[in-house]
Amino acid sequence: MDPVIVVGAGPVGLTLALALARQEVPCVVLDEGPGKEEPRLARTVVLREDTTALMERLTGVRLGERGVHWAGWRSLRRKQVMREVVFDLPAERADDAEETEEGAARAEGAGPAPLHIAQHELTGALRAALAREPLVQVAVDSRLDAIEQERSGVTARTRGPQGTWWRGSYLVGCDGPRSTVRKLQDIRFPGRTAVERHAVAALRAELPWPGRAVLHRMPPWRTSGPSAGEVTARPLPDGVWRVDWLLPPGKDLVTPELLVTRVRETLAGWTDGATPPYELLDTGVHTVHHRLARRWRAGRVFLAGDAAHLLGALGTHGLDEGLRDADNLAWKLGRVWHHGPHEPLLDSYQTERRAVIAARLRAADQTLPVLRGGGGLRAYVPGTARGHDVLLADGHLGRGALGAPGAYTDSPLAPRHLEGEIAVGTAPGEQVSDVRVTAEDGTFVRLRDRLGRGVLLVVLIAPGTGVWDRKHWVSAGVMPRLAAAVTALPHPAELLVAESYPGAPAHSVLLVRPDGHLVTALSGVRPADLYSAAETAVGGPAQAEAEAEADTGAKAQARAGSGVR
Repeated sequence: MDPVIVVGAGPVGLTLALALARQEVPCVVLDEGPGKEEPRLARTVVLREDTTALMERLTGVRLGERGVHWAGWRSLRRKQVMREVVFDLPAERADDAEETEEGAARAEGAGPAPLHIAQHELTGALRAALAREPLVQVAVDSRLDAIEQERSGVTARTRGPQGTWWRGSYLVGCDGPRSTVRKLQDIRFPGRTAVERHAVAALRAELPWPGRAVLHRMPPWRTSGPSAGEVTARPLPDGVWRVDWLLPPGKDLVTPELLVTRVRETLAGWTDGATPPYELLDTGVHTVHHRLARRWRAGRVFLAGDAAHLLGALGTHGLDEGLRDADNLAWKLGRVWHHGPHEPLLDSYQTERRAVIAARLRAADQTLPVLRGGGGLRAYVPGTARGHDVLLADGHLGRGALGAPGAYTDSPLAPRHLEGEIAVGTAPGEQVSDVRVTAEDGTFVRLRDRLGRGVLLVVLIAPGTGVWDRKHWVSAGVMPRLAAAVTALPHPAELLVAESYPGAPAHSVLLVRPDGHLVTALSGVRPADLYSAAETAVGGPAQAEAEAEADTGAKAQARAGSGVR
């Protein structure tokens, strides 16, 4: 079968190619550039726990050594003139600071720390991993010019020094906001332009909050309104900070002089005195657009990342969601590439991912104007008693309406009416918690380390097994029956054992998709429920099998009608 063609060599395209290669699917990456990215410290990304784990699993690199994690937060007032939210590292507490009530209410239980990293560091790690991958060919200086589809595959034409025709089984456009793939497929991309603008600077300076990220909503040195002065500062390694200033509405030019003035007055305000020494390393203007492609699939052509959606609530979500697109699509293309056409499974990519992005865009469009304008929150967000600071901080930390990763609750791959289904700490469709599990060879690993290989995961919750050698429990209790049920599943699956899982009683069984989303949790070993859930999770019976069954049924009906047996 022909390779999958990935158009675009940004983080999303490189991630998709690596994820497919991990499932033994060959890929061609069409890179219109020279194959390297210019270092830009003002161009950074924020990754949540699940996408950080995905990147480290694919690259084999501990990205935390190249970026900075932060977690927790509290609202502080210093001398009653600064209103800010500070995101603390897990081991630190600002005990000498005065906390507001809403800050104190959320100071504990901050959850996993987001990772802040320069985009060129992430892209470099992905490119290095691809260079070691024999199943992936990267074609540089190859700009897409045309796409032709047939029943059996897709052909792409590139121009430039490496211009030629490329034959593939499927094609995925990961080629950014001005996607050529999207335009060639005549897919509309409606939405709003310039929802927000931010002036950005990367600088080296000594700030009062080492290792913390700061959201300063109403700096007292700004006099043109709250939205004109909101400032965020996120740490990077080696004493470098990325600082963002929310700009007033309009298209006023951000001149170098204006940016230097903002840097100096902000640093002076934060240090309660004269501007401290600093080194300005990089600058830019980040414009937030909100757009959503009408379709994410056109036959054998798919869209992912910025080619499919633009969202920039708080300036942190765009790439994070693009990586989730790649993770969702990779295992589905992998199954189809190895086992034959399966349209319901491929259709589920658009259904699941587009719904998640649409919900996030709605939340941003409803909430951000209220937060920026300082109006009443409850009239716009029913049922909430949380203040503006809390909602913004949750968004930065990957929680709440503005920040929490979406769940595939209404997915067509979600099983219905399972007799033995139970509720656990993770709802069906959500990302599973990263607990320690015992693999089939008896080794202890993290649950997320077993993702991304195109197989389902079946996790038995068995307290006490962690202290026994595998040979003592692998043939005891429910294990033989569960192992037999896993072997009989309609898709390859791996059996794992965990001492515990949040909210799961002993002897419950979890079924997890290859991208880490929970399919269902069952009370005990229930082979029929497990088989039904697994079959639904991979899109139902394979197309060839379904056609064979339909053909058999039609022939049987014809024989019955003619009296032939």
